[in-house]
Amino acid sequence: MNVTPTPDQEQAALAWLSLLHDQPSSGDQATFSQWLRADPAHIEAYSQAQVLWELSEVPARKLADEEAFALQGYLNAMNTSKRSRVVRWSGALAMAACLVVMVSMGAGWQPSRWVDDLGADYVTAPGEVKTVTLADKSQVTLDADSAIAVDFSQGERHIQLRRGAGFFSVTHTGESFVVEAGSGEARVLGTQFEVRLQPAGAQVTVLSGRVGVTPSKHGQLQILAAGQQVAYADGIADQMHGVDSESRLAWRDGWLNYYKAPLADVVKDLERYYPGRILLLNDEMGAKRVSGSFPSKDPQAVLNALQAVLGFEQHTVLGRMIVVR
Repeated sequence: MNVTPTPDQEQAALAWLSLLHDQPSSGDQATFSQWLRADPAHIEAYSQAQVLWELSEVPARKLADEEAFALQGYLNAMNTSKRSRVVRWSGALAMAACLVVMVSMGAGWQPSRWVDDLGADYVTAPGEVKTVTLADKSQVTLDADSAIAVDFSQGERHIQLRRGAGFFSVTHTGESFVVEAGSGEARVLGTQFEVRLQPAGAQVTVLSGRVGVTPSKHGQLQILAAGQQVAYADGIADQMHGVDSESRLAWRDGWLNYYKAPLADVVKDLERYYPGRILLLNDEMGAKRVSGSFPSKDPQAVLNALQAVLGFEQHTVLGRMIVVR
């Protein structure tokens, strides 16, 4: 007889899994045995929790550590009179707590987003692409899972890209329009360009006009024209190069285009459009190159198509997490 655990039972199973991996007492073990025998659905829920644990132990531990760090940053940023407490999560407990959170909140609840969104003026959820008009009539199209803060009060038009990516269609007013991203910034008077956050830096792609990019406060200025792109990380810029801007910016119309891109990069992009988590566990598979044009609105269909070509395994766990290996 097949039984389907309820969300509460799934959460309880993950909580038990955490406890049993973190030096349980004999009383805990006895209580767990009673819980397990109380309902066949408990056995199924615990079995699913073990599968989830085994499939995603390494990335889940990493995610949990990142979220704990981000949560502490969020708490520190809050203006409160209460004494701050340092967040400390043991390895197994941190992993299970992260998984419990992802399951209970549909995998969309992340403390790191709290930090990004704290003070943000415009935010998009996973899978949502939105265009907003600013006070100067400039327009910003935010990619899925993105956030910006806007400040026009200091004699220049200043945007801070806090998460994700934005495409900027800037109205010429005579004042500089500056997009801060990571350690660097992109500065224009009026043009069309994209800024996309990357690990330790950002990438700037110009569709029309000219954009001045500096990788750090005292970094060397590079002037990009239409069809050019540059990336920087840790305050150091790569050499700018030509790109097919229209193809690179097709996400605005619901398409993700790649030419010999690592599968790991494609999966990372797909996760911004997926309401849960997509975890890639196979580094060798992640390095394989992918070319093609894929609809961003159906990440599962894209993964299925890539699986047919590359031959990786994928598992859907608890209906909210896709594990690729």
